Amino acid sequence: MLAARPYRDRFRRALGVGRGQRLVLLNSTWSPQSLLGDGEGEGAGGTGGDDALPALLPRLASELPADEYRVAAVLHPNIWHGHGPGQIRAWLDRARRAGLALIDPLEDWRQALLAADVVIGDHGSVTYYAAALGTPVLLGAAPLDSLDPDAPVADFIRTAPGLDARAPLRGQVNTLIESHVPQPGPMRFTSSVPGEAAVRLRRAFYGLMGAPEPPGPALLLPLPLPDPEPALRTAPLYVLTRVLAGPEVVVTRYADPAREPAGAGDAHLAVHEDTRDPGQLGLADIVFRCGAPDDPRFGPPGRWAAEVLDRHPHCALAAYVTGPSSCVVRTRDGVLLRLTSGAEADANPAVYASAVHAWLAAGRTLAALIEDGLTVRTGRTGHHVVIAAETDGPTTGGTRQRPSPTPADLSTAHASGADTPRAGRRSPRTGS
Repeated sequence: MLAARPYRDRFRRALGVGRGQRLVLLNSTWSPQSLLGDGEGEGAGGTGGDDALPALLPRLASELPADEYRVAAVLHPNIWHGHGPGQIRAWLDRARRAGLALIDPLEDWRQALLAADVVIGDHGSVTYYAAALGTPVLLGAAPLDSLDPDAPVADFIRTAPGLDARAPLRGQVNTLIESHVPQPGPMRFTSSVPGEAAVRLRRAFYGLMGAPEPPGPALLLPLPLPDPEPALRTAPLYVLTRVLAGPEVVVTRYADPAREPAGAGDAHLAVHEDTRDPGQLGLADIVFRCGAPDDPRFGPPGRWAAEVLDRHPHCALAAYVTGPSSCVVRTRDGVLLRLTSGAEADANPAVYASAVHAWLAAGRTLAALIEDGLTVRTGRTGHHVVIAAETDGPTTGGTRQRPSPTPADLSTAHASGADTPRAGRRSPRTGS
């Protein structure tokens, strides 16, 4: 892990962590008193084994904006073996639909530790390694009765900050990151000779075998890059938007929040077409999906969008995400647009669709978008998006081909309000 530190940004990109995002890594060891324990035993500081992880996950989705935080989990291999992969995925299904990434506990946990901005963990070794790397650690479960009181990890558990289950999570995470001072103990007790483990351990092992060491240097296998893990969210997204001058739109999305998040701005509901709850599609302001633009199952993106708008008459905009930096959207009045982000923009393109919806709902014109583009802001990060009018390609079957908009159409689109998207709806989950 020390040798792989220079590649931290690569690990973050592989795990779907964008610019300006913070990676919150959850870690549970194998114990009834762990973060994924069953509530047995006594904890320290009010953070003992109380089955904390299942209660924590929906709060993370409700309180951490989806485009400002990435949430991942590393679970001890014995958890996977003891309960079975199917049971683990079933327990965490809602969280995964809200964007939780499950990290391979054998291959990729070290890369995830290096990529993390904060670790919420317990008394397991992975949490201790995080502290040894200097990563901020928040203890969600901290049992002392199962630890040797003289062990270094016990001292760490006594002194590390604990998670306050009654306080807002976002404030605790941000405060810990911004005020963090690494403890010297975990690094010192993990290795007194960091960087020399391969040399010393090989010498010791060959000495125990009574065999001569190989003549070459003792080298480590480098940590491989994890397979790309984009944040796929099929849970309904509660979206708050504010249209600024510029043109600029601030977008804050929450994945399947347990309650309506606080915040300024107009609200709308964005729903993935593959949502587990089809009833949400009838309430959606935006219906979106992700896929290759030439996927024959859906047809060209423009045709798919037209079918979605025909199927869901209350939907204001349909968005087909064609790649990590682009999407095609169709408005309720039939205008087809391609949204393409600039070189430094790395938000999910569905965010750009929400920004366009907010712009049109505010009564602004498409002509201004096409002429100037749009800056979409998620948290403190700005993403410049180029917007171009598209024409429908040839269609087959019963799908109607829509005419391409003229400049006059674009300059007056939505001005009359007849097809203006709904704005300011405060309860998209209920439709009220």
